[in-house]
Amino acid sequence: MVAMSGGVDSSVAAALCGQAGHEVVGVTLKLWGGASDRGCCSVADVDDARRVADQLGIDHHVFNYSEQFDESVVAPYLRAHEAGLTPNPCIECNRAIKFDALHQRALALGFDAVATGHHARIVVRPDGTRRLRRGADSAKDQSYVLYMLGEQVLASTLFPVGDLDKSEVRRLARNFGLRTAIKPDSQDVCFIAGERSRARETFLGDRIGLRPARVVDGQGTEVGRVPAIELLTIGQRKGLGLPGGTAPRYVVDIDHRGGVVTVGGKSSLLTDTVLLENFAPASRSCRGAVLAQCSAHGEARPAVLDGMVLRWAEPTRRVAPGQSVVLYDPRAPDEVLGGAFAAAG
Repeated sequence: MVAMSGGVDSSVAAALCGQAGHEVVGVTLKLWGGASDRGCCSVADVDDARRVADQLGIDHHVFNYSEQFDESVVAPYLRAHEAGLTPNPCIECNRAIKFDALHQRALALGFDAVATGHHARIVVRPDGTRRLRRGADSAKDQSYVLYMLGEQVLASTLFPVGDLDKSEVRRLARNFGLRTAIKPDSQDVCFIAGERSRARETFLGDRIGLRPARVVDGQGTEVGRVPAIELLTIGQRKGLGLPGGTAPRYVVDIDHRGGVVTVGGKSSLLTDTVLLENFAPASRSCRGAVLAQCSAHGEARPAVLDGMVLRWAEPTRRVAPGQSVVLYDPRAPDEVLGGAFAAAG
């Protein structure tokens, strides 16, 4: 089973699986039926996936997971913002839908494996265990959003484009004659389409309401106000409504319950530690020296994992509570050890 999003990566993944001699069936997931009906599971994307399947001569089906998506991705996204956290819905979609519900259904239907268009790889270690590995194209690597994948899932997963860079994927798409060869990559959260900040404000405001907050400096002196504390995150500089003519100021702390946002200079963002929670290891040896990455395309930095506390080798910019911290093996820097959420406090 190939999960076909309607984009070029999953289209080429399906073509490569067929070229390798597999019996291939394409499946597109209907995840979001909101008013925008745009993003990675739009009507247009379903149509693109179906037409690519026709070009490849394979069967194509649409699976409706909109109820599970709302429960496992959208609802937690809203609860996180209500609690003052900064969630990553793409990680939760991979965790709950693409690599849980879909995998279970594929195996129940008799498929041997699920293939996707993610830029990631799977390495089989000498002891027979599997680890997730970065994709060959560092600019498109998606291992950060797949860190939770364990042995059982990796054993029945294929990443056909993981060894390719994006230009090679598009070249193959042209060679296969696929209609998605020049289709742009999806950038936005699929259930929040449109101009990013305004669309997010509308989406959250309509569902959870937005609360104003005071903005104070490091001494507690009020320097401004913001209309929606739920839209702010640690490290944010824009959208604070602060007067100009001073050194740049960033959000360094958010007291969601008290309705207070603290701002400070860039140095105020630096910290020596990150408290972690909800750890999802891909390896039992995930302790001691690690390389830690705190955003999808951020730099993996040296640190030491001590229980649920990550200690940086050098002071590093604070991680917003709710964001994922993904750990890589310093002995094999492309291999994922696991990951966790940055905890509040």
